Amino acid sequence: MRADYTVFDTAIGACAISWRHCAESDGPTVLWFQLPERTSAQTESRIAEKSGARKSENQPAAISALVERIRAHLSGELQDFRDVAVDLSAAAPFARQVLEAAREIPPGRTITYGELARSVGRPDAARAVGRIMGSNPIPLIIPCHRVVAGGGKSGGFSAPGGRMTKAELLAIERAASQLLFGNLARR
Repeated sequence: MRADYTVFDTAIGACAISWRHCAESDGPTVLWFQLPERTSAQTESRIAEKSGARKSENQPAAISALVERIRAHLSGELQDFRDVAVDLSAAAPFARQVLEAAREIPPGRTITYGELARSVGRPDAARAVGRIMGSNPIPLIIPCHRVVAGGGKSGGFSAPGGRMTKAELLAIERAASQLLFGNLARR
């Protein structure tokens, strides 16, 4: 099955996305997502290495639309990515369950590793949940940045930029959700 990727600019830097063409689904399925590295070339190198895909000059309309949604989200126009088809076939069953549960966390909200573990019926698995979040192949679309440590600490983040990137993503979402909820409260 052929896989492709594209690199694109956003408000926080160059991101990249990889997808495969799937005959049994309605459109492409996302395999990997790459948050910005220091340079666009590093972002491209990382997505090519991780995904084993080739660079696409003409992405499907669904991927072009998703790229625009990602750009909007990273500019503060919050998006819900739960409708995006993702490929979690390489994940172990527990990891898949955790990743799917993480997809349900709305923008601007956070939960702890322990809360996510409890939500999947494994209350003693907070550390395992943390490892799964750390190996998430599709950050942002599967919002691992919204999973934090107990006691108000951010916890780790394995994407480029580490905890600073996590803080930046949460700041974008919190600022946008506060504006939204503030506007609703004034009506």
